[in-house]
Amino acid sequence: MGGRGRSRTQRRHFSQSRENVWKRPKSDPADANPGADDGNDAGKAADKGSWQPFATQNLVFDEYYKGQGIVSQEEWDAFMECLRKPLPAAFRINSSSQFWMDIRSQLENDFAKSLQAEFIEGDEVEAIRPLAWYPENLAWHSNFSRMQLRKNQALERFHEFLKLENEIGNITRQEAVSMVPPLFLDVQPDHFVLDMCAAPGSKTFQLLEIIHRSTKPGSLPKGMVIANDLDVQRCNLLIHQTKRMCTANLVVTNHEAQQFPGCRLSKSQFDTSEMGNQLGPCLNQLLFDRVLCDVPCSGDGTLRKAPDIWRKWNTGMGNGIHGLQIQIAMRGISLLKVGGRMVYSTCSMNPIEDEAVVAEILRKCGGCVELLDVSSELPQLIRRPGLRKWKVRDRGTWLASYKDCPLSRRGAVNPSMFPSGSSVEPVDHSVELEEEQQNSHTTSSEDLPVQLDKPVTSANDLEEEVSGFPLERCMRILPHDQNGGAFFIAVLHKVGPLPVGTVEKNNSHQAKSSFHIDGQPDEAQDKLFKDMKTSEDFSASGNGEKVAEAALEACGDAPQEGPLETDSGNACENDNSNGVEAPSEQNDGKAGGKRKLQMQGKWRGVDPVVFLQDEDVINSIKNFYGIVDSFPLSNHLVTRNSETTRVKRIYYVSESVKELLELNFKVGQQLKITSIGLKMFERQTSREGTSAPCLFRISSEGLPLILPYVTKQILEASVADFKHLLQYKSIKFTDLVDAEFSEKAAKLMPGCCVIVLRKDNIGSSNPNLVHESPIAIGCWRGKASLSVMVTALDCQELLERLLLRMEPAKESPVQESKPSIDANEVNNSDMAEDVEEIRLNAEG
Repeated sequence: MGGRGRSRTQRRHFSQSRENVWKRPKSDPADANPGADDGNDAGKAADKGSWQPFATQNLVFDEYYKGQGIVSQEEWDAFMECLRKPLPAAFRINSSSQFWMDIRSQLENDFAKSLQAEFIEGDEVEAIRPLAWYPENLAWHSNFSRMQLRKNQALERFHEFLKLENEIGNITRQEAVSMVPPLFLDVQPDHFVLDMCAAPGSKTFQLLEIIHRSTKPGSLPKGMVIANDLDVQRCNLLIHQTKRMCTANLVVTNHEAQQFPGCRLSKSQFDTSEMGNQLGPCLNQLLFDRVLCDVPCSGDGTLRKAPDIWRKWNTGMGNGIHGLQIQIAMRGISLLKVGGRMVYSTCSMNPIEDEAVVAEILRKCGGCVELLDVSSELPQLIRRPGLRKWKVRDRGTWLASYKDCPLSRRGAVNPSMFPSGSSVEPVDHSVELEEEQQNSHTTSSEDLPVQLDKPVTSANDLEEEVSGFPLERCMRILPHDQNGGAFFIAVLHKVGPLPVGTVEKNNSHQAKSSFHIDGQPDEAQDKLFKDMKTSEDFSASGNGEKVAEAALEACGDAPQEGPLETDSGNACENDNSNGVEAPSEQNDGKAGGKRKLQMQGKWRGVDPVVFLQDEDVINSIKNFYGIVDSFPLSNHLVTRNSETTRVKRIYYVSESVKELLELNFKVGQQLKITSIGLKMFERQTSREGTSAPCLFRISSEGLPLILPYVTKQILEASVADFKHLLQYKSIKFTDLVDAEFSEKAAKLMPGCCVIVLRKDNIGSSNPNLVHESPIAIGCWRGKASLSVMVTALDCQELLERLLLRMEPAKESPVQESKPSIDANEVNNSDMAEDVEEIRLNAEG
């Protein structure tokens, strides 16, 4: 059948990780050219492998959104024309970076002017510009698509700048509309924040920036962010994205969002004498001040960057995900503190996924939750009010209310999809069912979705329901309003505790109704939620096809497969821990090896999270680096290995994360933690490293936090020596420009040390004096040289920043001459092995 074959094709495309670009590669099996059968030259050329653009037309899409009235008839053409154009690139400056002002200045004074002169040639349109609605000119819009940036040679310098700064963590490449939801959360530094469906992590990064906004170097905010995602591989993407933030206030978890654990202590477990002063009353269970609920959706708001959606979009995609969206949102509300704020958002324009879900939340919560009017916030952001009336489309038929829905379709169409949300009394549909059964002998149900959804009832002829909730307070962002993507946002405020049994009733009802579409099994829910993508996933992973495929399968357009394992694919951090043998995820008859899976409490496939209690290790680190007592180490260091003698990495957690861990241990490790804290120390593995007084070096991620508290193994270097270290990676003591610095470096203990760039207003008489925003790198003091322990990208970035920040100075020939390098020491010694390991594991 057509539906089954089409779904198999989509799964094949996803398994091949076919990239969502605006032109299809030659090898794409879905590149079907209609002209090929006509015998014309264009069709023959296509058969020979010529590149063809994606079709940007879908009659069902046009008819559906015209019927819903999301834009007026007068602006329909402008709306569709914008949707068919590639999405311009956008990015955001990380406000927590020590170079954020330099980067903003470079954009304003360098790239904005040079790109304007080269590409616009007097036109009023700007090549790049700051987004007026984003605070402090930290977000920028480019009038070049991602493909233009990659392909246009004239843009190479700007493109390389974006790639380097993004990899370092100074900027984040993110769709403009995706930056909006965190801004409406009104996050404060002491807030506990939950990002329910966080991968790939751009919004999580924003939340972390906000809670770190007012902190000084060496200090941590009181709040924290928990970033959750169901898919293990996407959790890894999330970890990679957020680790550039270098924060000790982040926990990454791997749970179904609608089942996220509350970690509630029973009264027998809550010992006030033991926990009252340490955890405080708030942490007898896990509640949040802010919740970001950016749910999985059909994703038609991302058509400009994921044009594959054009050919697969159908009305069943939104209907199929509606119930899951309600479950996730209701779980978010239940985890929200009274007085807290939750933002519900999607990258879909479909009211079934947007206003219908918000209306159902308000309906279920009674007066305990209110929809906030935030029209006065971010006034320069162009947004439109939410809809109060809409219709439901099911298998080619427009339905104005639930009473119009045939009895046979009430497993797929829920009352919550309609503006009123009301159900109807059961009526006798026996005659109707008998007619449908007779028709089923000649027409297969699988053929219906393949048709063009031609309506039997005109949308204009229906008497529409109108919602009684103030849904106009929701926000709709449309592509043609500010040349971006589409997004839906609703800001909810919890004014009181939920009625007893609200969440349980919601979960049981939705479980029975949402995913029994066309007789499909419950496993569809797990597969759907695992595969659905939020807005920025397309640009991050290039696998936007997962959205439509998952929704199609949930709607019965594809054969169902077995349930997926959600926690068995996580890569283990620790190579030396004892593991359990586990078969591969899919047993399809192919030869496959076994792999060892770690055990974290009851969670298989995840490394354990263990507080480091080895006082000898802690004291050796503290004494070697002279870490002052005001920086707490005890009870703030965790590892991912229960065997402390084999610990490779030590992570530092903030006070709030420490309290969360203690709570999680008390409730039996309900949280499945895939990443936690900030990597602070790493064990030396080379022969020279193991012979050093301290076995652990300071990691580059943890250096900015601990730097103000280090009093030993730290030196200040002149600009010349600092630049030489970055440029040549290893320098002998005798080749250092500053004789005093060379002498002090030779007197350091063998092992890790910290080199801080000396500024003009800071004398060298006090090497432990650290200024407001220090530029520092970790180095290794070898037998006769200093070797940097920084990645090549970091060295390149620091060199460029030094050139831009400081006036070029005339240096003597001895300063500009390349220092000699002891090949025996650098290339053939154990130290070289260790430095190479550091560089290779910099991403670990």
